[in-house]
Amino acid sequence: MMSTVDILISALIVCLAGVVRGVTGFGGAMIMSPLLALLIGPQAAVLTALLLEGFAPLPLLPAIARIVNWKVMRPIITAAFVAAPIGGLLLAHVEANLMRKAIAVVVLSFALIMFFGVQIRARTSNSARIVVGGIGGILVGATSMGGPPVILYLMASGESLPVLRANLMVYVAAASFAGLAAMGITSVLDPKTVLMAMALAPVYLASAWLGGRLFRHVNERLFRRVTLLLLITVSAVILIAA
Repeated sequence: MMSTVDILISALIVCLAGVVRGVTGFGGAMIMSPLLALLIGPQAAVLTALLLEGFAPLPLLPAIARIVNWKVMRPIITAAFVAAPIGGLLLAHVEANLMRKAIAVVVLSFALIMFFGVQIRARTSNSARIVVGGIGGILVGATSMGGPPVILYLMASGESLPVLRANLMVYVAAASFAGLAAMGITSVLDPKTVLMAMALAPVYLASAWLGGRLFRHVNERLFRRVTLLLLITVSAVILIAA
């Protein structure tokens, strides 16, 4: 049973994640998962992040579905669905403290790659897309964070910004549901955590909306770098403390 203080801290974490997601377009799960893992455990943290990340973009999907590059995204999404149960098995059977560190390592690795602007040359073959989607699926099932490898791949593919954002939004929603399906298969779903995520959903949606409004008034590049520095710091602290 969570205390009132734990609930308030969870709400603050979700609020921060929502604002970051609204301003930058990424980072919601990367903020939520490592911090919530310290508070409520890795399985509950992953489930909460998947539920919030999966349902948040749904109202926008009909509008963006027309501009998604389905030729690129279809093999990525398919591979993510196939591979997600592997990550779910890891989450279900790996010791909790080790999973906390694994989540922190994933966040730290991709935050450093993004912070230093490492350029990756994307292969345009379906086999490359399947590999990227498979890696993302394993990560989303195990840590809720299947976005970073796909984000890096798509950013290197040369798509226009509207198509890139549409591709990412569709992938985040699809990958989140793949992760939830994997958790269902591996019996990791916890009704109490689902209820908690539902209670936190208005906080996440409202803060993401606020972040979208703030986007017009902040320096996006500076905010992204500050966010990445926050992710790097949080991950490093968790690795040392966990």
